[in-house]
Amino acid sequence: MEQMNEIVESVLESAAEHKLFGPYDTIVVAVSGGPDSVALLRILHEISLTRTPLNLICAHVNHGFRAESREEAEFVRSLAGELGIPFELAEYDIPALAKNSGLGPEGTAREKRYQFLIETAKRYGARSVALAHHADDQAETVLMRLLRGSGPSGLAGMRWKRTEKNVELIRPFLRINKTALVTLCQTGGFFYVEDATNLQTIYKRNAVRLEVLPMLEQHNPKVKQSLLQLAEIAGAEDDFMEASAAKCFDELVSVGQSKYTFNRAAFAAVPSALQRRLIKLILNYLSADSSSLDFSKIEAVRRGTLQNDPTVWSLDLGGGLVCVRQYDTVLFSSKPQQRKLSYTYRMSLPNSRLKLKEIGKVMTMTVLEKESFVVQGEDIGKMSAWFDGDELILPLTIRSRLPGDTIRVMGLNGSKKVKDIYIDDKIPSSERSAIPLVCDGLGNIVWIPGVRRSMHAAVGRHTASVLLLSLEEMENGEEA
Repeated sequence: MEQMNEIVESVLESAAEHKLFGPYDTIVVAVSGGPDSVALLRILHEISLTRTPLNLICAHVNHGFRAESREEAEFVRSLAGELGIPFELAEYDIPALAKNSGLGPEGTAREKRYQFLIETAKRYGARSVALAHHADDQAETVLMRLLRGSGPSGLAGMRWKRTEKNVELIRPFLRINKTALVTLCQTGGFFYVEDATNLQTIYKRNAVRLEVLPMLEQHNPKVKQSLLQLAEIAGAEDDFMEASAAKCFDELVSVGQSKYTFNRAAFAAVPSALQRRLIKLILNYLSADSSSLDFSKIEAVRRGTLQNDPTVWSLDLGGGLVCVRQYDTVLFSSKPQQRKLSYTYRMSLPNSRLKLKEIGKVMTMTVLEKESFVVQGEDIGKMSAWFDGDELILPLTIRSRLPGDTIRVMGLNGSKKVKDIYIDDKIPSSERSAIPLVCDGLGNIVWIPGVRRSMHAAVGRHTASVLLLSLEEMENGEEA
């Protein structure tokens, strides 16, 4: 039959171009009983018999919407039997399930349908599930997404192939229009069922098909073809941009446990189109549900990153996702910001090793004789500090920061707030509570490891012995 041969050739061409299936693949075919899915099953069966051997399974879902649903299920069962193809059936009471799902009847039906198809594929060890979406469906999808303000990814429409839970969903009919499929069934004497709800405009897709597209065709008779071309172009360019974003991610983003960071200057050097893609990619990695990540949120992050002021801010993106700018670093996280740590320890000779379990660090105290010590300046910014052993008043207190803390810094008259020092040094607020403060026996802050030491007990010409304080990472395997 000429009509059958034309569609077979078109499907084989698309399958080769998009790597949809190969010899001896096991494919679950979703068959509702309508002309599109009946044509899909018969076309794949014909290909399997005459061109490329395939193992087909016919799968049908009875959603329980209509009185005819059970009859339609039996029709599909008999069709599978006629072709000698295994048949799988799922029956749901979607109206009842929809009351508690929060997805509405259409969304609930779709969720249960895909769940069943994927489970069936895994049970049979199938590589893919074949869906009967065709060119008209694609045009409607692109138009619906255009109307709701979708970006380039949405305008690519339905993809020829995508993976869900390690099963490929393939659409061999995306270049074949509805008329060709109905004609195939009619000329070939292939029975099918009609769903009366397809004519009800209460469903958004039906309204687009029955009202919006016909109106647009009055202005451009080839509007469907234009929408299909848009999907092809947008799809190819979207794939290119996704690959570019992935490369940009590898080059710019540092990955931690449930967090991603990048440098503001490196981000600013990237074109704006890639900036948006990079932000979206990071947020997708952090959350399985990216439905709430609209343009406005992504743009808020992008503009906030590029602006000069303020240099510190936090943005709640919803769904447990947070973006924080800390001067020149932008951090994305899916878990709450770390609570402020609170701890206090005492340290005195001969106690020379103290574990700070809250921050995973160890403070050590060592006595050095003057003869073996070489003065090395103020030691600012280092993880060790030297003090005059006779001048430093013991015991020392190692504690977390408190509001109003001040330190008398070398070379500065008077005291300076610890908070202001952190701000001047651009130390992110999320890291500040993990920096311990070392106080002498009178309560004076004498050292902020890695940041500053005070003017107290400075090592000088008359120093006889030196106390060396060091802050180190806790060793691997060492108990806190």
